[in-house]
Amino acid sequence: MDLNDRTRVSEVMSTPLETIGADEPLREAARRMDGDDISALVVTTGGGCIITQSDIIGAVAAGRDLDEAVVRDVMTEDVETVTPDLMMEEVAAMMTMYGVKHLPVVDDDYVGMVSSTDVAEHLS
Repeated sequence: MDLNDRTRVSEVMSTPLETIGADEPLREAARRMDGDDISALVVTTGGGCIITQSDIIGAVAAGRDLDEAVVRDVMTEDVETVTPDLMMEEVAAMMTMYGVKHLPVVDDDYVGMVSSTDVAEHLS
């Protein structure tokens, strides 16, 4: 990444933020991700949680019933977050350090999502 790059998260994050309730069926989370062409949703009743395509794939691989299991059963908890004013090179470093592909953007409340795809598009 260009060390002189001063692009902030707010310039590349995905908005509006897509959310889902913790008690929604996994099938609904999968349907929403597929229909909206996104790979993660912030869980509104989870307190710092998201559900990703990887979480759903893991549930399918484990034989979970997508109509019986709910988001709370497989969501990723205690997710790292970033602020809108953070520089993109810092986001890339955080994703590498934590081994994640999604970071919710928080400014008093959740305002967006930045993904590894956003980072890759920013670099191209």
